[in-house]
Amino acid sequence: MFQWSKKVVKSVTFEPGVADESLLALVESHLEKDPEKTFSDLCKEALWQSLCVPESVRPAPKPAAGTATPGVEQQIADLKSQIADLEERFFTKESNRLEMMEHHLMQLSQQVAQLAIMVNHVSTSPPPTPQNAPVLEVINSTSTPTNTATTPPAEVDPVISRISQFLDDF
Repeated sequence: MFQWSKKVVKSVTFEPGVADESLLALVESHLEKDPEKTFSDLCKEALWQSLCVPESVRPAPKPAAGTATPGVEQQIADLKSQIADLEERFFTKESNRLEMMEHHLMQLSQQVAQLAIMVNHVSTSPPPTPQNAPVLEVINSTSTPTNTATTPPAEVDPVISRISQFLDDF
């Protein structure tokens, strides 16, 4: 049998057609399933089978140059598992923080809306009485500001005071 002194490279051409394109797709999917195999390995296996060479005569498959020992593979698998666990915990923590922030923003929005309703209600209620009252009474109501000034601070809602703290921080 003839021995080559150097590597011999042969090429395979896939023509644009249904048969060749489907064969190429099968080759690519097979190589994706077994990333340690190369196109050359796959071609050699196909040639051995098509030429009906018995397995006892075929050469043993070479281990890939980049294959790691089982101990290193186990360590790599453990590290990948730890990274996946860490990512999962990180994303869960960040997701919970985001949900809490959204919840707080929703509460704050509701409180601001309530405050706006209360302000609109308070601002629309007092004007009708002074407009219906005579001018003389308006002058009298301005001469007694102490009564009107003491009444609104006594009616400060605790929700409004809490919201004002948030608005100051915001």
